[in-house]
Amino acid sequence: MLRIGAHTSIAGGAYNAVDEQVEYGGNCGQIFSHSPQVWQDPDIGDDEADQFRERTTAHDIGPWVIHSSYLVNLCTPKEDLREKSVDSMQQEVDAADRLGVEYVNVHLGAHTGAGVDGGLDNAASALDELDVPADVTVLVESDAGSGTKLGGEFEHLAEVLDRSDQDLAVCLDTAHMFAAGYDLSTPEAVDDVVAEFDDVVGLEHLECLHLNDSKHECGTNKDEHAHIGDGHIGEDGMCAIVAHEDLRDRPFVLETPTEDGRSYDWNIEKVRELRDSSA
Repeated sequence: MLRIGAHTSIAGGAYNAVDEQVEYGGNCGQIFSHSPQVWQDPDIGDDEADQFRERTTAHDIGPWVIHSSYLVNLCTPKEDLREKSVDSMQQEVDAADRLGVEYVNVHLGAHTGAGVDGGLDNAASALDELDVPADVTVLVESDAGSGTKLGGEFEHLAEVLDRSDQDLAVCLDTAHMFAAGYDLSTPEAVDDVVAEFDDVVGLEHLECLHLNDSKHECGTNKDEHAHIGDGHIGEDGMCAIVAHEDLRDRPFVLETPTEDGRSYDWNIEKVRELRDSSA
């Protein structure tokens, strides 16, 4: 079964994200546990968590992903920012456990002068400080690679998985990979990128994909998402991704824009059409 869904809102209660997902026609999804722009602990009560679990089961939606705060920087050499980042991540994995959410997704962040090797060491050791519940997995997300941000190269992801004692996994973002220089615009290019990821990181570590087209060309390091098929990855590339034998059974989560009169429901239907066309 194709697992395709969107990033939905928990405004008014986490369970509302489930109802919104149903409205879009999705069957998996992603949420923020709080505003991603501020340092804030999730405030999810037992009744709210129970309703989220019940509605998720009733509608057969899953897996779910919690996306960590945008302020988290695991690579930082600054001790105060590191402490805030670790504390925030601990709150996220605990919230995931309460909600029955399988994954917490995080960007590695920027090394800001510590160097690539130092930044990767910082990220791995920060992740090792977490007490991750048994039913929750932390996903390290691929990045567009601008500035000193790490995660734009598959080697960065592989190194963090290798250096950390945690049982980590990976979330690949198609727009981020494309921006970082991994061409996904043709079936042949997708085959090459999947083979490279398998060689460097290992497909056994891939648990989820953020499915986004890109408003910018390959290798620009510019992270701006487009509707599925409308960007520089295009329909051929997107079709090859969602139909690829090594990717098709992973959950796909959309972070596409709401513009031009189109939102997540349009993009979910577009993905299903592309998948059907490849059969």
